[in-house]
Amino acid sequence: MTTSIDEKYQRLLDSIAAQGSVAVAFSGGVDSSFLCYAAVAALGTKAIAVTVVSPMLPQRELDCAAALAQQVGIEQVLVQEGELDDEVAANPKERCYFCKKIEFGNILEAAKARGIHTVLDGSNMDDLGDYRPGLKALEELHILSPLREAGLTKAEIRELSRRFELPTWDKPAFACLASRIPYGERIDRTKLARIEKAEDALRALGFRQFRVRSHDTIARIEVAPEERRRFFDEQLLDKVSCSLKSFGFVYVAFELEGYVMGSMNRAVQKA
Repeated sequence: MTTSIDEKYQRLLDSIAAQGSVAVAFSGGVDSSFLCYAAVAALGTKAIAVTVVSPMLPQRELDCAAALAQQVGIEQVLVQEGELDDEVAANPKERCYFCKKIEFGNILEAAKARGIHTVLDGSNMDDLGDYRPGLKALEELHILSPLREAGLTKAEIRELSRRFELPTWDKPAFACLASRIPYGERIDRTKLARIEKAEDALRALGFRQFRVRSHDTIARIEVAPEERRRFFDEQLLDKVSCSLKSFGFVYVAFELEGYVMGSMNRAVQKA
């Protein structure tokens, strides 16, 4: 028997309401934004949003998160992270596990300081199909994933977000800046800042779905397959190359197949 999108949404509201009070791990992306909306619908002021301020999250995403929190009427709590933890900076294939363990540990502390003992994250059904070591950390910390438990897919979350007039309904997929750096290559603030500037430059040129993968001094650009044709413009090629090199990259390359979600996980999957 097929469960309708409305039934899944009601299941989501019921599961959130059953908690009494919740803190949503909020990055400003499609999933966590929708989860904030649902949390307010289920619990009103007994729901808060907690955003971790880290060099891995671009300023633009922080600004979008603040605007969304104001729109849905949820209190946003900011948690400042200091220097990158060495286990995260070393960038092993389990990096996401170490990062989530630290990040959600901080979110739990912020929530408990406000008398809230339940933290929600925005994982959905589609997240089960990729390499996601961070999910293990969530299980260990007893973080709830109500979108996944309700059986909601990414497409359904976008549809419900559109229905409720959330500006994130068609927002391109986003992952933390560390996901642009190959496993095994050390992460530092300089590299993260360089990637953020490079992606801001592509956004300013009108690209919607893209990544700038950082391979030491090489920038490897991925854009959505349907946007690749724009790079047949010599003036655009020169502009992009000059711009990214001004941020510290020595070489600028283009990925011929275009943007593929989770492409940096291929080496892990092959292994």
